[in-house]
Parts: sequence; structure tokens; C-alpha cells
Amino acid sequence: MTTTTLPGGSYPLGDLEIPRVGYGAMQLAGPGVFGPPADRDAALAVLRAAVELGIRHIDTSDFYGPHVTNEIIREALAPYPADLHLVTKVGARRDEQGGWPHARTPAELRDAVHDNLRNLGLDVLDVVNLRMGAPEGPEPGSIAEQFETLAELQQQGLVRHLGLSTVNADQLAEAQTIAPVVCVQNLYNIARREDDALVASTAAQGIAYVPYFPLGGFTPLQSDELHAVARRLDATPMSVALAWLLQRSPNVLLIPGTSSVAHLRENVAGAGLELPDDVVAELDAIGG
Repeated sequence: MTTTTLPGGSYPLGDLEIPRVGYGAMQLAGPGVFGPPADRDAALAVLRAAVELGIRHIDTSDFYGPHVTNEIIREALAPYPADLHLVTKVGARRDEQGGWPHARTPAELRDAVHDNLRNLGLDVLDVVNLRMGAPEGPEPGSIAEQFETLAELQQQGLVRHLGLSTVNADQLAEAQTIAPVVCVQNLYNIARREDDALVASTAAQGIAYVPYFPLGGFTPLQSDELHAVARRLDATPMSVALAWLLQRSPNVLLIPGTSSVAHLRENVAGAGLELPDDVVAELDAIGG
């Protein structure tokens, strides 16, 4: 199998050293991340191409589909390469209308971990993120009961490392009084900079920061500004957005998602775009 050298080097997730460019599997399910994909063979091909490119960090969840994405990952990649690390998340479910209601009781969290194990075909999950808040941002409040439940599953040997998704700094600090946290996965990009301080704080602590929605939450004006920069660099807006994130801080791990092999290759190549200091300053100002 031929692999390429991914841009950005590597960063630890606990005791797991992984390339900073990964893959987010959410788009492998059907429209709205609900039901099966229109082309299952294409979904399988994307996953296999990701591994061939050297990607060793795949972000998923059993509530994508639900179950669909994890089942496709297992079909495409099992038996898994020893250095491939699957990161999943719990804390939500899908209803019959395709909604995303919370699923955060201790029983629901335990069931979700076992669902991920079964559908991925694993005995131990490398990393489980506790998803709190909403996709657009954290919600205040204690997360102790939920994180304690995951810590118990970790102690039972079902989970190797724990992370958090859509949380604030206080919630991260609270979780750390219960068990170590290896990653935080929040909405963050050129335009959405609310987590600037949290990116710095996690970097200082050796915690990976995993931004989602690299092009999400832009105003029309901000999008125009990003497109103008991309045109000057003869690059795509996604390439610029990914390259900015990769250069933003050494603890940033990328998980761009796509259901296309061609777009996957573009994303990997685009993340390696070198942004000059003046371009970085111009991009910083978009979210200022």
C-alpha cells in the first residue's frame, strides 16, 4: 500500500501519535446524515483512499445514520491497520424525523459506547468524545455525571482515552477533575474565533484541539473575503481554511469530511498550502 506524507506532522492523542490531518466520516451517511448513502461503493472507496493517503485518524459516531457510518467503516477497513485510530462520540441520538435529541443519561451513554463497539467491530474504543452543547456552540452547566459515566467505562477497559465535544473552558476543567482529557472538538474556523483562548489553553496542556465545520458560520461578507484570498493564491476556499487551521496552532487536528475521493485528495493537498504571514494576518482579520 502506498502512502503519502501528510502535511502538518503529527500530534499526540494521549499515548497515540497521529498525523494532524485526519478524516471526518459524517458525510458518508445519507442526506442530513440520516439513512444510507446513495452510493455505498463510493463511501467505501473514500475510506480506503483515506487510509492509502496516510490518514490514521477517522472521526465518527454511531448516531451518524444512525449506525450507517460505523457499519461502512467496518466493511471498508476491518481488520483495521494497527496504527489506525477511530475516534467516536456519544451524547446524542437520531429520532424518526432525523432530529438530534440529547442522549446523555448514564444508561444512554453506556448503550452508545456498546453500540459503537459492536458496529465498528472493536473490543476497545481508542477515543470517545462526550458531546455536550449544540452544534453551534457550548451550553453552560455541569457535565460531571456524564463524564463520570464515561470514566467508569474507561476503567472497565472499554475506552482507551476520553475527549469532549462542544464544551467551554469551565466544562473542560470540570472534566479534568474526573479523568484526563486528550482532545476537545468544537466549532472553530477563520470566521468563528470564540475559542481562541481555548485553543491556546489546550495547546499549553498538550491537549489536541479538533475543529469542526471549517467553513461553517461565515457571513456573506466573510465568505467573499475568503474567496478573494483563495483566488489570489490559486487555491480553493476549503484549502485556505484548512491551511489556516493547521498553521493556527500545533495542537490543531483536522477532520474535513467528504463523500468524494477527488475532494478527499484535494483536502489533503490543500491542507499543506503554505500561507504567507501577510495572508494569515488578512485571514485573522476576517474573524476579528
